[in-house]
Amino acid sequence: MCGFIGVIRPKQNVFPEIYDGLICLQHRGQDSAGAITFVDGQFQLKKGQGLVRDVFTEKNFLRMQGNVGLGHVRYPTVGLGRIEDTQPFLINYPFGIAMVHNGNVSNGAVLREELDKQHHYIGSTCDVELILNVLGEELGSRSQGRELAPEAVFGAVEQIFHRVKGAYSVVAHIAGHGLIGFRDPFGIRPMLLGKRDEDGGTAWAMASEQVALDFMGYGEPRDVAPGEAIFIRENGEVLSRRLTNQPHRPCIFEHVYFARPDSMIDQISVYKTRLRMGQRLAKRWEATGLEADVIMPVPDSARTAAVAMAAALGMPYREGFVKNRYVGRTFIMKDQDTRKQSVRHKLNTIPLEFEGKDVLIIDDSIVRGNTSRTIVQMAREAGANKVYLASYSSPVKYPCVYGIDMSTRSEFIARKNEFDEIRAAIGCDYLIYQDISDMSAAAAEGNPKIERFCTACFDGLYPTEDVTPEMLEAIENERLAAHG
Repeated sequence: MCGFIGVIRPKQNVFPEIYDGLICLQHRGQDSAGAITFVDGQFQLKKGQGLVRDVFTEKNFLRMQGNVGLGHVRYPTVGLGRIEDTQPFLINYPFGIAMVHNGNVSNGAVLREELDKQHHYIGSTCDVELILNVLGEELGSRSQGRELAPEAVFGAVEQIFHRVKGAYSVVAHIAGHGLIGFRDPFGIRPMLLGKRDEDGGTAWAMASEQVALDFMGYGEPRDVAPGEAIFIRENGEVLSRRLTNQPHRPCIFEHVYFARPDSMIDQISVYKTRLRMGQRLAKRWEATGLEADVIMPVPDSARTAAVAMAAALGMPYREGFVKNRYVGRTFIMKDQDTRKQSVRHKLNTIPLEFEGKDVLIIDDSIVRGNTSRTIVQMAREAGANKVYLASYSSPVKYPCVYGIDMSTRSEFIARKNEFDEIRAAIGCDYLIYQDISDMSAAAAEGNPKIERFCTACFDGLYPTEDVTPEMLEAIENERLAAHG
């Protein structure tokens, strides 16, 4: 999972607000950050490993001038997570094109071989470089010298949709022509467009979450439709076209965990969705006949659902875990040892809230089970009498091939264990999960036009229909190699 921004303004420098936007999107990737601007016929690029505040310095603010630019934060989903995989990426022929993306190319191995035969040099293991080279190839075959008509741009993106499989939201800068943004045919990964009137005309921005547009002052945000391409020319003219007609299948895990609660995705409030998930989970708890003294969230993502669940059940809500905000999100840590250590670094308990009580802990998901086991152990060490655990998402059983590096199949605790075995392995006194239908319905209530979400990590139903056992095995082997 990654976060990106693309900005084009009439005259003013874009880098300061790209920096601010990336700070807003830091939750989507902590491995690396990068940005690129264009001024006086040259690209100005800066990227490196680490947090946004660590990668960029005062010198970058002075050097990276220009009225158009891109920004990106990344955590590795495919590839080895090296500095060479840090976005943005850039090619110089047939046009100067810079690109950032969020998502994953599921037919990356096939594309890499195809491009290699056509003498494209792919210097990284990051799949955005594949999309970038396909775009350059398709634009080159449609352009007339340095001229690039809108029909050529839309035709090139349409071919990308035919050739590149998976889930991806992309924004690219074509030097001398403008910004082009597009969202995969199923709209699995989010993408929004916003505008702002300023001296000299209208500024436009595309981002992977609305919160970045809000912070940067871009109003009237709208979701880029599945299979839609948007071409913002240098003169500020905006052209858009829907190039495919596949059913919309947005990722449910954005609402469960990844997106910030103050974001809107596909006209659905992430905050309201988590409230509804908590309300539905309350009914499943009532059906157990069990009783608890307090409800506690695992901060931060589970807080909203836990508040709603406590209200629905008429139970006291308590903050028994305190989060150290200077430790990154453990879900997107590179390996299990780092995750386990970071849970202890990230969370501390307030023993007075646990001592002698039956505690119901709410978490967003249970993937490998190791983090949950540590949390339950911390609750017992703090003096809890009984520890119940509830997940407001369903059991994660299948790998995500669309941009969330969850696990290999063998690591999923729900894949290889029955319910009682999962409970015993985690060490809690009772365990409940949200039902897939309730989880999806909680999100769909915000936008009834969406008939189905991508829930592949829970049910194995991959919307792109190109996911084979061989593909899953290849992705698993690549992940194992990346993490040693």
